[in-house]
Amino acid sequence: MADVFKKTVDILLKKKLIVTFAESCTGGLLCKSITDIPGASAVFHGGAVTYSNDIKTSVIGVSQKTIDEVTEVSDQCACEMAEGVRRVFRADIGASATGYAGPGGGTDINPVGTVFVGVSVRGRTSAYRLYYPDKTRAEIRELVTSFVAYITACEADKL
Repeated sequence: MADVFKKTVDILLKKKLIVTFAESCTGGLLCKSITDIPGASAVFHGGAVTYSNDIKTSVIGVSQKTIDEVTEVSDQCACEMAEGVRRVFRADIGASATGYAGPGGGTDINPVGTVFVGVSVRGRTSAYRLYYPDKTRAEIRELVTSFVAYITACEADKL
């Protein structure tokens, strides 16, 4: 995982961009992983672990309507998390992860192993639905964290 974060930090440094993360199911692993890389302080000023819905709405501005209508595990919530954290931390890129890492939780539509990732780049926001069946909680969190680093690097490289 360190390799993908090293590459991400290198691209962000080269492009002089700031990234921030809003995390739910990854529980701080994104922030920890980027700060493990020397030089990350130039491209990462902070992030938010928004594990509860109250914090999603009150701190980074996820709409209560979104949570009520499509739940916190949805592409819409992931997008709002990414947009909100980018705005709050005044970053160029905001990325988010929200999902069911297990072992409990999940629904028929979004079973355990479903995670939505949002990426907001200067007013353009995308969401990705990931599904990791038969993976442990730790494996899901690590896979999602690596994916967020990868997609962040891809988006940064386009700027």
